[in-house]
Amino acid sequence: MHGHHHHHGHAHSHSDSRRALILALGLTLGFAAVEALGGLLSGSLALLGDAGHMVTDSAALGLAALAAWMAQRPPSSRHSFGLGRVETLAALFNALLMIVLVVAISTAAIGRLLDPQPVQGGIVVWIALVGLCVNIAAAWLLMGGRANLNVRAALLHVMGDLLGSVAALISGVVIIYTGWVGIDPILALFIVALILFSSLRLLREILHTLLEGVPMHLDLVVVGQAMASVERVIEVHDLHIWSLSGETTALSAHVVVQRIDDWEPVLASLKYLLNERFKISHVTLQPEPVETIVQLQR
Repeated sequence: MHGHHHHHGHAHSHSDSRRALILALGLTLGFAAVEALGGLLSGSLALLGDAGHMVTDSAALGLAALAAWMAQRPPSSRHSFGLGRVETLAALFNALLMIVLVVAISTAAIGRLLDPQPVQGGIVVWIALVGLCVNIAAAWLLMGGRANLNVRAALLHVMGDLLGSVAALISGVVIIYTGWVGIDPILALFIVALILFSSLRLLREILHTLLEGVPMHLDLVVVGQAMASVERVIEVHDLHIWSLSGETTALSAHVVVQRIDDWEPVLASLKYLLNERFKISHVTLQPEPVETIVQLQR
Protein backbone atom coordinates (compact mmCIF):
# COMPACT_ATOMS: atom_id res chain seq x y z
CA MET A 1 0.00 0.00 0.00
CA HIS A 2 1.27 3.41 -0.92
CA GLY A 3 0.58 6.79 0.66
CA HIS A 4 1.13 10.26 -0.85
CA HIS A 5 0.19 13.64 0.59
CA HIS A 6 0.01 16.71 -1.68
CA HIS A 7 -1.11 20.17 -0.64
CA HIS A 8 -1.42 23.40 -2.63
CA GLY A 9 0.26 25.18 0.30
CA HIS A 10 3.41 23.14 -0.34
CA ALA A 11 3.65 24.39 -3.93
CA HIS A 12 3.24 27.97 -2.71
CA SER A 13 5.92 27.58 0.00
CA HIS A 14 8.28 25.93 -2.53
CA SER A 15 7.77 28.89 -4.87
CA ASP A 16 8.46 31.42 -2.06
CA SER A 17 11.55 29.56 -0.85
CA ARG A 18 12.86 29.24 -4.42
CA ARG A 19 12.42 33.00 -4.98
CA ALA A 20 14.30 33.81 -1.73
CA LEU A 21 17.07 31.37 -2.66
CA ILE A 22 17.51 32.83 -6.16
CA LEU A 23 17.67 36.42 -4.81
CA ALA A 24 20.19 35.38 -2.12
CA LEU A 25 22.18 33.51 -4.79
CA GLY A 26 22.30 36.60 -7.05
CA LEU A 27 23.50 38.80 -4.18
CA THR A 28 26.14 36.34 -2.97
CA LEU A 29 27.54 35.39 -6.38
CA GLY A 30 27.62 39.00 -7.61
CA PHE A 31 29.56 40.18 -4.60
CA ALA A 32 31.95 37.20 -4.69
CA ALA A 33 33.25 38.53 -8.05
CA VAL A 34 33.74 42.02 -6.52
CA GLU A 35 35.52 40.52 -3.50
CA ALA A 36 37.84 38.38 -5.68
CA LEU A 37 38.80 41.47 -7.69
CA GLY A 38 39.39 43.42 -4.47
CA GLY A 39 41.53 40.58 -3.11
CA LEU A 40 43.71 40.63 -6.23
CA LEU A 41 44.07 44.46 -6.18
CA SER A 42 44.81 44.70 -2.46
CA GLY A 43 46.94 41.54 -2.21
CA SER A 44 44.68 40.23 0.59
CA LEU A 45 44.40 36.44 0.97
CA ALA A 46 41.63 36.90 3.55
CA LEU A 47 39.50 38.65 0.89
CA LEU A 48 40.35 36.00 -1.73
CA GLY A 49 39.54 33.26 0.80
CA ASP A 50 36.22 34.89 1.64
CA ALA A 51 35.46 35.27 -2.09
CA GLY A 52 36.15 31.56 -2.53
CA HIS A 53 33.92 30.82 0.45
CA MET A 54 31.14 32.91 -1.10
CA VAL A 55 31.51 31.14 -4.48
CA THR A 56 31.23 27.70 -2.89
CA ASP A 57 28.31 28.88 -0.78
CA SER A 58 26.69 30.35 -3.91
CA ALA A 59 26.94 26.84 -5.37
CA ALA A 60 25.19 25.55 -2.23
CA LEU A 61 22.46 28.21 -2.62
CA GLY A 62 22.13 27.25 -6.30
CA LEU A 63 21.72 23.59 -5.34
CA ALA A 64 19.06 24.52 -2.79
CA ALA A 65 17.20 26.54 -5.47
CA LEU A 66 17.52 23.58 -7.85
CA ALA A 67 16.16 21.24 -5.16
CA ALA A 68 13.19 23.57 -4.53
CA TRP A 69 12.45 23.48 -8.29
CA MET A 70 12.91 19.71 -8.54
CA ALA A 71 10.59 19.15 -5.56
CA GLN A 72 7.73 20.27 -7.83
CA ARG A 73 8.63 17.91 -10.68
CA PRO A 74 6.59 14.68 -10.72
CA PRO A 75 8.21 11.24 -11.04
CA SER A 76 8.45 9.84 -14.58
CA SER A 77 8.36 6.34 -16.08
CA ARG A 78 12.18 6.44 -16.23
CA HIS A 79 12.70 8.00 -12.76
CA SER A 80 9.90 6.63 -10.60
CA PHE A 81 11.25 8.35 -7.45
CA GLY A 82 11.77 11.67 -9.24
CA LEU A 83 15.10 13.51 -9.60
CA GLY A 84 15.84 14.38 -5.98
CA ARG A 85 19.19 12.53 -6.05
CA VAL A 86 20.57 15.06 -8.58
CA GLU A 87 20.79 17.43 -5.60
CA THR A 88 22.97 14.89 -3.73
CA LEU A 89 25.31 14.34 -6.69
CA ALA A 90 25.69 18.09 -7.26
CA ALA A 91 26.33 18.57 -3.52
CA LEU A 92 29.10 15.94 -3.75
CA PHE A 93 30.76 17.94 -6.53
CA ASN A 94 30.35 21.12 -4.45
CA ALA A 95 31.98 19.52 -1.37
CA LEU A 96 34.96 18.25 -3.40
CA LEU A 97 35.36 21.70 -5.00
CA MET A 98 35.42 23.28 -1.53
CA ILE A 99 38.19 20.90 -0.41
CA VAL A 100 40.30 21.83 -3.48
CA LEU A 101 39.79 25.51 -2.54
CA VAL A 102 40.92 24.80 1.06
CA VAL A 103 44.18 23.21 -0.17
CA ALA A 104 44.89 26.10 -2.59
CA ILE A 105 44.29 28.91 -0.06
CA SER A 106 46.06 27.08 2.80
CA THR A 107 49.17 26.60 0.63
CA ALA A 108 49.17 30.31 -0.34
CA ALA A 109 48.59 31.39 3.31
CA ILE A 110 51.53 29.31 4.63
CA GLY A 111 53.70 30.81 1.85
CA ARG A 112 52.60 34.33 2.93
CA LEU A 113 53.45 33.59 6.59
CA LEU A 114 56.96 32.51 5.57
CA ASP A 115 57.37 35.39 3.07
CA PRO A 116 55.07 38.35 4.03
CA GLN A 117 53.64 40.42 1.16
CA PRO A 118 52.23 44.01 1.28
CA VAL A 119 48.44 44.30 1.73
CA GLN A 120 46.35 47.46 1.15
CA GLY A 121 44.25 47.54 4.32
CA GLY A 122 41.93 50.34 3.12
CA ILE A 123 40.60 48.35 0.13
CA VAL A 124 40.16 45.27 2.37
CA VAL A 125 38.12 47.23 4.95
CA TRP A 126 35.72 48.81 2.43
CA ILE A 127 35.11 45.60 0.48
CA ALA A 128 34.69 43.55 3.69
CA LEU A 129 32.15 46.13 4.99
CA VAL A 130 30.09 45.87 1.79
CA GLY A 131 30.39 42.06 1.98
CA LEU A 132 29.04 42.15 5.53
CA CYS A 133 26.00 44.18 4.35
CA VAL A 134 25.43 41.76 1.41
CA ASN A 135 25.52 38.73 3.71
CA ILE A 136 23.13 40.37 6.20
CA ALA A 137 20.72 41.09 3.29
CA ALA A 138 21.01 37.47 2.04
CA ALA A 139 20.39 36.11 5.56
CA TRP A 140 17.33 38.39 5.95
CA LEU A 141 15.92 37.07 2.63
CA LEU A 142 16.28 33.48 3.82
CA MET A 143 14.99 33.98 7.40
CA GLY A 144 11.37 33.69 6.26
CA GLY A 145 11.83 30.17 4.90
CA ARG A 146 13.46 28.51 7.91
CA ALA A 147 10.81 25.74 7.98
CA ASN A 148 12.26 24.49 4.68
CA LEU A 149 15.30 22.20 5.20
CA ASN A 150 17.04 23.41 2.03
CA VAL A 151 16.61 27.04 3.04
CA ARG A 152 17.90 26.33 6.55
CA ALA A 153 21.02 24.69 5.08
CA ALA A 154 21.51 27.68 2.73
CA LEU A 155 21.08 30.08 5.69
CA LEU A 156 23.88 28.25 7.56
CA HIS A 157 26.17 28.79 4.53
CA VAL A 158 25.33 32.51 4.46
CA MET A 159 26.07 32.82 8.19
CA GLY A 160 29.48 31.24 7.49
CA ASP A 161 30.04 33.88 4.78
CA LEU A 162 29.13 36.58 7.28
CA LEU A 163 31.85 35.29 9.62
CA GLY A 164 34.30 35.33 6.69
CA SER A 165 33.48 38.99 5.98
CA VAL A 166 34.03 39.84 9.67
CA ALA A 167 37.44 38.10 9.53
CA ALA A 168 38.45 40.04 6.39
CA LEU A 169 37.28 43.30 8.05
CA ILE A 170 39.41 42.59 11.14
CA SER A 171 42.38 41.84 8.87
CA GLY A 172 42.04 45.23 7.10
CA VAL A 173 41.63 47.20 10.33
CA VAL A 174 44.69 45.53 11.96
CA ILE A 175 46.83 46.22 8.85
CA ILE A 176 45.76 49.91 8.74
CA TYR A 177 46.47 50.57 12.44
CA THR A 178 49.50 48.31 13.09
CA GLY A 179 50.98 47.55 9.65
CA TRP A 180 51.15 43.84 10.63
CA VAL A 181 50.44 41.98 7.35
CA GLY A 182 50.79 38.57 9.05
CA ILE A 183 47.18 38.90 10.26
CA ASP A 184 45.96 38.48 6.66
CA PRO A 185 47.20 34.89 6.02
CA ILE A 186 46.30 33.93 9.62
CA LEU A 187 42.67 35.01 9.08
CA ALA A 188 42.71 33.41 5.62
CA LEU A 189 43.54 30.12 7.41
CA PHE A 190 40.63 30.77 9.80
CA ILE A 191 38.29 31.19 6.81
CA VAL A 192 39.50 27.98 5.14
CA ALA A 193 39.05 26.16 8.48
CA LEU A 194 35.37 27.24 8.31
CA ILE A 195 35.15 25.96 4.72
CA LEU A 196 36.83 22.65 5.63
CA PHE A 197 34.53 22.06 8.61
CA SER A 198 31.36 22.60 6.54
CA SER A 199 32.80 20.58 3.60
CA LEU A 200 33.63 17.51 5.68
CA ARG A 201 30.25 17.66 7.41
CA LEU A 202 28.49 17.98 4.03
CA LEU A 203 30.59 15.14 2.57
CA ARG A 204 29.65 12.83 5.46
CA GLU A 205 25.93 13.54 4.95
CA ILE A 206 26.22 13.03 1.17
CA LEU A 207 27.96 9.65 1.50
CA HIS A 208 25.40 8.60 4.13
CA THR A 209 22.57 9.47 1.70
CA LEU A 210 24.20 7.72 -1.29
CA LEU A 211 24.69 4.59 0.86
CA GLU A 212 20.91 4.61 1.58
CA GLY A 213 21.54 5.37 5.26
CA VAL A 214 18.75 6.19 7.70
CA PRO A 215 18.39 10.03 7.75
CA MET A 216 20.45 11.59 10.57
CA HIS A 217 17.37 13.01 12.34
CA LEU A 218 15.63 9.61 12.57
CA ASP A 219 16.29 6.47 14.66
CA LEU A 220 15.29 3.16 13.01
CA VAL A 221 14.62 1.45 16.38
CA VAL A 222 12.44 4.33 17.68
CA VAL A 223 10.38 4.39 14.44
CA GLY A 224 9.97 0.58 14.53
CA GLN A 225 8.86 0.61 18.19
CA ALA A 226 6.35 3.40 17.50
CA MET A 227 4.89 1.42 14.58
CA ALA A 228 4.73 -1.79 16.66
CA SER A 229 2.83 0.04 19.42
CA VAL A 230 -0.09 0.82 17.06
CA GLU A 231 -3.25 -1.08 18.00
CA ARG A 232 -3.64 -4.49 16.28
CA VAL A 233 -0.03 -4.52 15.06
CA ILE A 234 1.73 -7.67 16.30
CA GLU A 235 5.19 -7.11 14.82
CA VAL A 236 7.09 -4.91 12.37
CA HIS A 237 10.09 -6.32 10.45
CA ASP A 238 12.16 -5.69 7.29
CA LEU A 239 11.96 -1.98 8.16
CA HIS A 240 13.94 0.32 5.84
CA ILE A 241 14.17 4.14 5.96
CA TRP A 242 16.14 6.24 3.45
CA SER A 243 16.27 9.72 1.88
CA LEU A 244 14.92 10.27 -1.61
CA SER A 245 15.96 13.95 -1.57
CA GLY A 246 16.68 16.74 0.90
CA GLU A 247 13.07 16.88 2.08
CA THR A 248 11.56 13.50 1.16
CA THR A 249 12.05 10.43 3.35
CA ALA A 250 10.85 6.97 2.26
CA LEU A 251 9.95 3.99 4.42
CA SER A 252 9.09 0.37 3.65
CA ALA A 253 8.21 -2.42 6.10
CA HIS A 254 6.38 -5.71 6.63
CA VAL A 255 3.63 -5.45 9.25
CA VAL A 256 2.28 -8.55 11.00
CA VAL A 257 -1.45 -8.33 11.92
CA GLN A 258 -3.85 -10.90 13.43
CA ARG A 259 -6.28 -10.91 10.48
CA ILE A 260 -6.22 -9.34 7.01
CA ASP A 261 -9.54 -7.66 7.87
CA ASP A 262 -7.61 -5.54 10.41
CA TRP A 263 -5.36 -4.10 7.70
CA GLU A 264 -7.36 -1.08 6.52
CA PRO A 265 -7.63 0.66 9.94
CA VAL A 266 -4.06 -0.39 10.84
CA LEU A 267 -2.72 1.09 7.58
CA ALA A 268 -4.54 4.38 8.21
CA SER A 269 -3.15 4.56 11.78
CA LEU A 270 0.41 3.78 10.67
CA LYS A 271 0.37 6.35 7.86
CA TYR A 272 -0.99 8.99 10.24
CA LEU A 273 1.67 8.17 12.89
CA LEU A 274 4.56 8.21 10.39
CA ASN A 275 3.48 11.50 8.81
CA GLU A 276 2.60 13.38 12.01
CA ARG A 277 5.39 12.22 14.32
CA PHE A 278 8.28 11.52 11.92
CA LYS A 279 7.32 13.57 8.80
CA ILE A 280 7.55 10.44 6.61
CA SER A 281 4.86 10.58 3.90
CA HIS A 282 6.34 8.25 1.23
CA VAL A 283 5.33 4.93 2.81
CA THR A 284 5.16 1.35 1.43
CA LEU A 285 3.77 -1.23 3.87
CA GLN A 286 3.13 -4.95 3.30
CA PRO A 287 0.56 -6.70 5.54
CA GLU A 288 1.29 -10.21 6.84
CA PRO A 289 -1.66 -11.92 8.58
CA VAL A 290 -0.60 -14.36 11.33
CA GLU A 291 -2.55 -17.26 9.75
CA THR A 292 -0.58 -16.85 6.48
CA ILE A 293 2.76 -16.93 8.35
CA VAL A 294 1.68 -20.06 10.28
CA GLN A 295 0.67 -21.82 7.03
CA LEU A 296 4.04 -20.97 5.41
CA GLN A 297 5.93 -22.33 8.40
CA ARG A 298 4.18 -25.71 8.24
